[in-house]
Amino acid sequence: MSTFRTVKGFRDFFPEECALRNYIADTWRVVARRYGFVEYEAPVVESTDLFRKKSGNEITAQLFCFRDKADREITLRPEVTPSLARMATARQRDFKKPIKWFQIGPCFRYEEPQEGRGREFIQFNADVLGDSGPATSAELISLAIDTMREFGVSADDFVIRLSNREIWNGFLAEKNIAAEHINAFLGIIDKIERNKPEETEKKLVELGLTTAAVREFMTSTDENHPAFADLKANLTARGLWQHVRIDATIVRGLAYYTGVVFEVFDLKHGLRALAGGGTYDKLCALISDGNVDMPAAGFAMGDVVL
Repeated sequence: MSTFRTVKGFRDFFPEECALRNYIADTWRVVARRYGFVEYEAPVVESTDLFRKKSGNEITAQLFCFRDKADREITLRPEVTPSLARMATARQRDFKKPIKWFQIGPCFRYEEPQEGRGREFIQFNADVLGDSGPATSAELISLAIDTMREFGVSADDFVIRLSNREIWNGFLAEKNIAAEHINAFLGIIDKIERNKPEETEKKLVELGLTTAAVREFMTSTDENHPAFADLKANLTARGLWQHVRIDATIVRGLAYYTGVVFEVFDLKHGLRALAGGGTYDKLCALISDGNVDMPAAGFAMGDVVL
């Protein structure tokens, strides 16, 4: 019997698992095409500098990055959005706006495997470039809801937790918190329900804030906030607003999000977020060195169900 095992964080797909994986991918494709998205693919390997440009030097600790035989620094992609921005900005004049593309494929992150995701995982991405207004956000949230429905998940089994980073920008401006502290603050909010209260308080005090002030603002932020008005009207007209809950703790961990952010949560089994997305208006300009400025929004779902 062979003594070889899979590398930590990776997995085999025997026929029964392969059939399930293919069913999931086929379902993703059905829903994406129903919404008018067309499929694309990007290389599994990219220049490490592409991900540095998007997330900074510290990102390399989370990457499968190495030097090839030509001494080039390359990385197994941890996500596809930077590749999408690279591709779309390179040929943006060739495509009618808004661009609506989707992709399904493996991604890799060098971090400890966790429930629902190993170091290699399959991800479904649907993105709109050239428009990031409320109608686009509503379409992506609708796509998320229809994807859950297509898998046979009932309305009682999941919820869309919705927020908008702009409401926090307004809060920080009122508190006279400098712009360079925004990402640090959002990182605190992203973990506020998981970290110890005293740890959260200490970090907020260092920024000139208190947990009490933050909690008060979160409690006062509901579906009647002006930031959600157009999106609420659109989803209500689609008959989908009942799936949405306003939750100011949803900020998404990725720094490039700029406006609406949302995550899909399972209500019955205590799983982490099944999917998420939001607007990222500055990424295309960042990747293209300011040559192409396209507002954008996206949705991503991993193969947590496997």
